[in-house]
Amino acid sequence: MTQKPQQTSRSQVRIVIVEDHVLFAESLDLALTVEGYDVRRVDVPVDGAGAGTLLSTLLRLRPRVVLLDLDLGAFGDGVRLIAPLAKAGINVVIVTASPDRGRWGEALRHGARAALSKSQPLNDILATVRRINAGLPVMTHEEREELLRLWHEKRRETQGIQERFAQLTSREAQVLGHLMLGRSVHDIATAGVVSEATVRTQVKAILAKLHVSSQLAAVGLAHRIGWRPPAL
Repeated sequence: MTQKPQQTSRSQVRIVIVEDHVLFAESLDLALTVEGYDVRRVDVPVDGAGAGTLLSTLLRLRPRVVLLDLDLGAFGDGVRLIAPLAKAGINVVIVTASPDRGRWGEALRHGARAALSKSQPLNDILATVRRINAGLPVMTHEEREELLRLWHEKRRETQGIQERFAQLTSREAQVLGHLMLGRSVHDIATAGVVSEATVRTQVKAILAKLHVSSQLAAVGLAHRIGWRPPAL
């Protein structure tokens, strides 16, 4: 006979919320507190430099579950917190507004137990916490494999785009950097002490190498993969 997993009293289950949207964090806090859990909220640092401090705070609190947003304002991507938390035996549940399911898969790849959308009913989040407390699975094998597949596809696509950027010459990379700052061809030519015709030729080369049809698309692609130009 299979033994049923032992469920810990909710008052002994500490849940930490890492969320920079105050109203959503307050809603989670209230709902979980009403259910009897020991709920804590941790302030998100104002920039990415505070990652070590935030991680130390979370580990010191020794939570059973961390409800983690992926987009943490100026702090950046919350995904970097997942692996060390999971390694410490903490159940990480992603609660995000991002519709990018490839990112959800990346979170699972780093050790998150589940990924949920903020648009889902609040009870879905509560149900996930209940299942973790009861020692039950929180995602089906099929759901997990599908998200991981989407992450692999996105990763391959990103690598392909990065290879295009690697084809840019140092001057073309600088020109793209200027475009990312909103500078015109005239401004770039003046700064580089070259003719506008030369800059236009360089812009055409950039568009051809990146497989895009406009300066706006080139800038958007750079932002999409987090590409950074050389120092201007």
